[in-house]
Amino acid sequence: MLGRKALSFIGVFLILISACSINYTFNGATIDYTKIKTISIHDFPNQASMVYPPLAQMFTEGVKDLYVRQTRLQLERENGDLDLEGEITGYELTPLAVREENALASQTKLTITVRVHYSNRVSPEEDFEQSFSAYREFDSSYALQDVQDELCAEIIEEIADQIYNSTVANW
Repeated sequence: MLGRKALSFIGVFLILISACSINYTFNGATIDYTKIKTISIHDFPNQASMVYPPLAQMFTEGVKDLYVRQTRLQLERENGDLDLEGEITGYELTPLAVREENALASQTKLTITVRVHYSNRVSPEEDFEQSFSAYREFDSSYALQDVQDELCAEIIEEIADQIYNSTVANW
């Protein structure tokens, strides 16, 4: 008799444990996947006055990659539940830290700025248009061409994180 009660208790306990679950996300996303299943990320054309030809594709692919890695959203060409579009509006070099001995800059700052229009078809009150930017400094003894790809990759990752946090992470 005691064995049957113990087995019943264990059975009920196991059912309760399997029915109760806590869902932690380590990427910060707060997406209701029962309502939001798709995202459209359009190409981000480069409209900056100074143009680095591969930047538009690098940026677009970097943003897409982040959402694919960090969410369960399906990437759609058009009409996603979430929609991201925009343009690269700035690609600028700024001389910094001028040396007194020769009046040349010892550091240069590369800044990229992107304007984003975000639409949430499920919750339109979350729609926004906003600019995001990031920069990296590099030693002026290097030519921009020597460090450009690495700097752009770092800046794109940072801006993509900013966009992600503003859209689905709700930080």
